Amino acid sequence: MFVGCTIFLFLVDQIAAIIHMIEKIALNAKVNTVYVETILKIVGIAYIAEFAVQITKDAGQASIASKIELAGKIIILSMAVPILTVLVETIINMIPN
Repeated sequence: MFVGCTIFLFLVDQIAAIIHMIEKIALNAKVNTVYVETILKIVGIAYIAEFAVQITKDAGQASIASKIELAGKIIILSMAVPILTVLVETIINMIPN
């Protein structure tokens, strides 16, 4: 766990640069920042959940790891619902009557 956290701390600068670049691209493309923030949160949850799953598996607790993985997927799905709703509404509006 210590090594994983240390590696993450070394990568914080690169992660911040990537997030800044994505936000800049979204502003240039005039994308609603709420959607970009939500997608970045989803990616963050995916990485945190994967990190927790790997630590739990290393500790020999595969059953707990699978529960953490399921919880991460459910959280991601619940956060993605507004984006999916807008996407479906956009597609429906594009279809001619």
